[in-house]
Amino acid sequence: MTVFSTEFNSLSVYENPSGCHKLPLDGHVLVNRTDKPVTLYGDPFCMTPGMTVQPDHGAHVVPGTGSFSA
Repeated sequence: MTVFSTEFNSLSVYENPSGCHKLPLDGHVLVNRTDKPVTLYGDPFCMTPGMTVQPDHGAHVVPGTGSFSA
């Protein structure tokens, strides 16, 4: 799992993620580089209804909030 924030920051890389992970505050794009679907959430606790991101696909995320689960 990789999250792009800005041109000024390094990528946030999550090796073999499992469970709920809060996205970086300035996160902008999530890329699912795992071999299974992950779910994006609009809250930091993986509690709201989520959007599924399939392997080798990505999605825009709202900076300042959100999380994902794998």
